[in-house]
Amino acid sequence: MSLPSTIRLHPADDVVIARVQLIDGMQLASEGVTVTGLIPAGHKVATRDIASGSPVRRYGQVIGFASRAIRAGDHVHVHNVAMGEFARDYAFCADLQPIDYIARPATFQGIVRPDGRVATRNYIGILTTVNCSATVAKAIAARFDRAALRAFPNVDGVVALTHPMGCCIDTKGEGMRLLQRTLAGYARHPNFAGVLLIGLGCEANQISTLFGAHALAENELLRSFTIQDTGGTSKTVAKGVAIVNEMLECANRITREPVPASHLILGLECGGSDGYSGITANPALGAAADLLVKNGGAAVLSETPEIYGAEHLLTRRARTPEIGRKLIERIRWWEDYAARNHGEMNNNPTPGNKAGGLTTILEKSLGAVAKGGSMSLDAVYEYAEPIDRKGFGFMDTPGYDPISVTGLVAGGANVVCFTTGRGSAYGCAPAPSLKLSTNTALWKRQEEDIDLNCGEILDGLASVEEMGQRIFERVLATASGEKTKSEGHGYGQDEFMPWFVGAVM
Repeated sequence: MSLPSTIRLHPADDVVIARVQLIDGMQLASEGVTVTGLIPAGHKVATRDIASGSPVRRYGQVIGFASRAIRAGDHVHVHNVAMGEFARDYAFCADLQPIDYIARPATFQGIVRPDGRVATRNYIGILTTVNCSATVAKAIAARFDRAALRAFPNVDGVVALTHPMGCCIDTKGEGMRLLQRTLAGYARHPNFAGVLLIGLGCEANQISTLFGAHALAENELLRSFTIQDTGGTSKTVAKGVAIVNEMLECANRITREPVPASHLILGLECGGSDGYSGITANPALGAAADLLVKNGGAAVLSETPEIYGAEHLLTRRARTPEIGRKLIERIRWWEDYAARNHGEMNNNPTPGNKAGGLTTILEKSLGAVAKGGSMSLDAVYEYAEPIDRKGFGFMDTPGYDPISVTGLVAGGANVVCFTTGRGSAYGCAPAPSLKLSTNTALWKRQEEDIDLNCGEILDGLASVEEMGQRIFERVLATASGEKTKSEGHGYGQDEFMPWFVGAVM
């Protein structure tokens, strides 16, 4: 079957998307226009004349305004489209629909901790309060390579999750609150069988303060100490190695058993997006998120700067007006944050996004929210807050992938799905990360990093719903222990990146 050379997403759109590269003079019979110039695959072509200053629509929504007159058949991109102000109708709860829960929920082979928490992986984690203890943490983890762990076949690994912060910041400020909330979330994450927290001793981010603020208490599987109290680097490494060895004996004594999919918290992320992201991988992931919610689980969208301009599509699905207003409060915080740092909300898309066909943050956002499916918005979380409600939620994070996913995992996400159109390389221990490509060309080029090819939607080989079912089944298999491509490559330690907000003194 021959596929058309363009894709129309909505009857009201002023543009269609090139399925293949379009050349000058090509006739788009379905649109009744002739192509002007060379238009790359994934980019937009105008289907009608658009006057300078007029809105340009894709998905039936405004993605920008013509910065000069555009003729039917022209390439529509950064050279002739710009941002502009326009009103959004937040219409809180207007599109709220009841959830049709599945009578017999799906199951996966999970690890049930003694306190009832359910894990998808079984790691030992080494966390640090401050940059000064990062080197010793990495040195301890390095002692437990794959050869050293052969005696512990049920342990997925020993990982050091370090960061460059923890001192010379306001101990009562927003930056410290975010850092401690993130570390506490990882310390209690069920995918860690045991956690060792190491400090220097004199830093602003004191272990005692962190434990007190987040009701953490030491036990045989949550241990802490400082370099200064231990007596130096070599003694600290030796002590850490001994503690991890003790934890490994306990961590190895686990089994997997069938548990309901309601124990899954799925983090929804996209990075290295292109013009197909909002057509293939993102809506397919949204369909999978809907399936998880119907099975009683939780799916959480993130990246506030990358829903900017599309937030009204989420507020209309809010369970209550208060939930919708909380989302808008976070949008307003970001506008102020960008302004006081002399930035703007449209400093995205990135060069790679633009090369892939995305023109403004509005266009990128409209495709990004598709990852959130169609269920009601049941919660809005601040960065790294515990995800404590089933259903579809949103977490306020930056758009930078490592920081965003770090927040989701700190909140409790035990599986992550990451869509990409450009080929992002990413993993996020202790939560496995599935990579989904938006197009087949990327899949063929970078199959060693991609777990599932959603480009089959573009190729006419699968529907969004069919691909969503496949993603959902892969999530269940991954939660049951099946390794992802990024886990095979060893991604996950260096991608730990808490969000830092505030002044360094």
